[in-house]
Amino acid sequence: MDRFAGQKRAGAFLYPQVEPFDQRLIDVGDGHSIYVEQCGHPEGRPVIVLHGGPGGGCSPAMRRYFDPSAYRVILFDQRGCGRSRPHASVQANTTWHLVADIEAIRARLGIDRWIVFGGSWGATLALLYAQRHPERAAHLVLRGVFLMTEAELRWFYGGGAGAFWPELWRGFCQAIPEAEQDDLIAAYHRRLFSGDQTTEIRFARLWAGWENALASVESDGAVGDPPADYARAFARLECHYFLNRGFLDSDGQILRDRARIRDIPATIVQGRYDMICPPAAAWKLAEGWARAELRMIPIAGHALSEPGISAELIRVMDGLRG
Repeated sequence: MDRFAGQKRAGAFLYPQVEPFDQRLIDVGDGHSIYVEQCGHPEGRPVIVLHGGPGGGCSPAMRRYFDPSAYRVILFDQRGCGRSRPHASVQANTTWHLVADIEAIRARLGIDRWIVFGGSWGATLALLYAQRHPERAAHLVLRGVFLMTEAELRWFYGGGAGAFWPELWRGFCQAIPEAEQDDLIAAYHRRLFSGDQTTEIRFARLWAGWENALASVESDGAVGDPPADYARAFARLECHYFLNRGFLDSDGQILRDRARIRDIPATIVQGRYDMICPPAAAWKLAEGWARAELRMIPIAGHALSEPGISAELIRVMDGLRG
């Protein structure tokens, strides 16, 4: 569902929908081919867009945050999701594979430096990419910061967010036998990788529904019924990454290594009432980072489509056109 159409923000609208001028599948090895598209101005300022999840995939609506006369916009579906193949696969699918894929796209397209734009898991990936390749990131634009820490995972899968949505939390938990409820990520992982398609889709929809219901500050708690293929890829990939703690070498790695990106300017747009990625992570990331600016949006949750968040992202990107 496109919640972006006609949405007004700060006296302006999202930029009109534009079609890609280049679409391709790129073989990145390990049996994976990733979908990459370019839209906007072929000679514009390059920006790479990193979607959330892991496993969310990119959408046409994501093109609409960038002035098509000023930006060369690159979007891609990360391994295992969207139009990338094989679908829902977790083989050779780790954070470091994705960081390498981003760098391969940059080299393939002949781009020296680019703006890195990512939200939620996309913000995690943007930070890790920049820490590994600081010379390639001209500016970081981050939304709904997620640092892949134990505390954040406990918040969302250990009852923190559930204290605000007890009725939804009960449904998410009760699908799992009580004896396994002490580790819901592991319990869901067993079912999402059971080998039985019906079971995998059932638990994928529960996993995706819990997250989707909490995305907007205006949510009424409706879980929805996401398409089976989308839900299965989203849930399997996200659960795989979370079970493995993002394949990081230590808890708090991103903050530990922040000095690597201290000279890169960053703009952080964060919803004050983000139930999925609470503002504490964005605050910690920005604190003491001289070149980072944290813009806290007062009445907003997690979703990219929140009016206040969309308005601020438009404002940020218009200011970076050069």
